[in-house]
Amino acid sequence: MNNDEIYMQRCLQLAGLGTGFVAPNPLVGAVLIHEDCIIGEGYHKLYGEPHAEVNCIKAVREEDKHLITAATLYVSLEPCVHHGKTPPCTDLIIAQQIKKTVIGCRDPFVKVDGKGIEKLMNAGIDVTVGILENECKTINKRFFTFHTKQRPYIILKWAQTTNSKIAISDERLYITNEFTNRLVHKWRSGEAGILVGTNTALLDNPELTNRLWCGKSPVRLVLDKDLRLPISLKIFDQQHRTIIFNTIKHAEDGKVLYYRVNKDLSFVQQILNACFKENIQSILVEGGAQLLQSFINEGMWDEARIITNKTLYTENGLAAPQLSAHRFYKSEAVFTDAIDYYFNNKFSL
Repeated sequence: MNNDEIYMQRCLQLAGLGTGFVAPNPLVGAVLIHEDCIIGEGYHKLYGEPHAEVNCIKAVREEDKHLITAATLYVSLEPCVHHGKTPPCTDLIIAQQIKKTVIGCRDPFVKVDGKGIEKLMNAGIDVTVGILENECKTINKRFFTFHTKQRPYIILKWAQTTNSKIAISDERLYITNEFTNRLVHKWRSGEAGILVGTNTALLDNPELTNRLWCGKSPVRLVLDKDLRLPISLKIFDQQHRTIIFNTIKHAEDGKVLYYRVNKDLSFVQQILNACFKENIQSILVEGGAQLLQSFINEGMWDEARIITNKTLYTENGLAAPQLSAHRFYKSEAVFTDAIDYYFNNKFSL
């Protein structure tokens, strides 16, 4: 790796520290370099708080502030140019008289989308774009998918026995071990929404929260077409925002939103359209089998994570969904469980 790539890699390391805390904003890291020494670094830590560039410049020690005008700023995503919850980072860069800025990739958000680069260049700043571009896009695959495809990034997840069964008809089947359970909660902390169907909610009575990892819980999303679910279930506890997709009514009850959908149209597409309107940038689809298969059949998924308990076998049970048009990414073992990761063949940023 050359120096530009090394410093951009550091930006990506920093950006990742904001996972689970900055959505719907993107993950961004920044470093300020003077004569091959880092004099400041920062990342976007929390939604609504200062961006990476601001934290990076603030981190410069008082005795080094005179070096800022001769330094190069590296940032993993194009600096913002609009007024949102914070002022434009481009204005700060210009005000600090930084002579050179190296940017990982362009921001697809319509209010930025090249405008930040243009403003910096018009101010006489030397701008380089495209250092580790694929890596910079990948770390923000949810953000890019949301703004370029107008839908959430979709992750399918299920656990299965060694003979590919995911449930027993009339009782809950516990498949994963306690270490994998904790990992799944870590996954939840990084996604904006978590989706299940009616039968999963009835049989498992899940909380659909992030209890075993730090970070926020996702918005609970439930497909209950005929409103069969009793309000005694944990998803109705008013502790977290919950959206019930149904064909009966559109109403709000505290933190529970009943979102009406059309029974004659694709439920998958309507859920995705609703999540786009609600600014939910990613969904972890956790079941059941019919709901998961519906996403697969419509080609509406980006990533799949399949957990297989290598020691558990059951004669009777519900067959696991069947992936199509996929490519294997990696596999990892967590004691009795093996986790296989896949991407949709059509996945691109």
